[in-house]
Amino acid sequence: MAVYTDVNEEQLARFLEEYKIGHVRSYKGIAEGSENSNFLLRTETGSYILTLYEKRVDQSDLPFFLCLMQHLARKGITCPLPVERRDGQLIGELAGRPAAIITFLEGMWMRHPTVAQCGEVGRELAELHLAGADFPMHRANALAVDGWRTLWDGSRDRADSVVPGLVAEVEADFAVLERGWPQDLPGGIIHADLFPDNVFFLGDRLSGLIDFYFACEDFYAYDVAVCLNAWCFEPDFSFNADKAAALTAGYQSVRPLSAAEQQALPLLSRGSALRFMLTRLYDWLTIPDGALVQKRDPLEYVAKLRFHRGVKTPETYGIS
Repeated sequence: MAVYTDVNEEQLARFLEEYKIGHVRSYKGIAEGSENSNFLLRTETGSYILTLYEKRVDQSDLPFFLCLMQHLARKGITCPLPVERRDGQLIGELAGRPAAIITFLEGMWMRHPTVAQCGEVGRELAELHLAGADFPMHRANALAVDGWRTLWDGSRDRADSVVPGLVAEVEADFAVLERGWPQDLPGGIIHADLFPDNVFFLGDRLSGLIDFYFACEDFYAYDVAVCLNAWCFEPDFSFNADKAAALTAGYQSVRPLSAAEQQALPLLSRGSALRFMLTRLYDWLTIPDGALVQKRDPLEYVAKLRFHRGVKTPETYGIS
């Protein structure tokens, strides 16, 4: 979540006339993340999240994201719900941007998740995959291997200024990943961005998932790999095998991974690390100073990428 586009009181008041949620009492920008402009909105009827969709989000994808939240909620996944306008639509326009209001989800995200919380994330991820199996809409993963190449083309020339020798490292990664990327693993709807700040807890109980704006169709095991990278490394970038074992065990308690998925996990984890390193690197080099957004350091994912290069078997991730 982030703030790129400011909204004044008059604009917001006009926008809210199209909703049945009462007059605004307060609103405040949320300056975290890197994709959209988000505000915590309090009205006479409660608390909401107001999102303005910025240039990186394709407006034609918005019905997929918002309808997916509705579908998952009906299937028992706790996630925010889009609020309908008076005309029955889910998307309006505010400050020249497509905009939507979603319900507020109670809870806190864990900056230092425990082993038990990693297990909860694994279980909920598997539940999400099962719940999305009959979702009728489709969206390809725009940040699959071909998309990584596009990001790399926009970053390669300056990559060595961020990490000396990075160009040679990444070119070697592409050679391995493009040649060996799986073609026929089980797949369907995935979250694709289930980082700790997108998972809320009340105490040790997982209270819900947010931010479905990277959701797409891809391999289920790739979503597991995303979570291994997001949840199972410590602040010093060291890998926590106990957290990985808890996460994969939690996942498999709901949806067991096939033998092919298990064997692919080291490569998928390496690919996931490359994907997030490249988006961070691209933002690091291209987002102007002064934007109310937290640019995330690509060095974290350079370290994770180097770790996964040395993993040969799924046992490293707690799978026996």
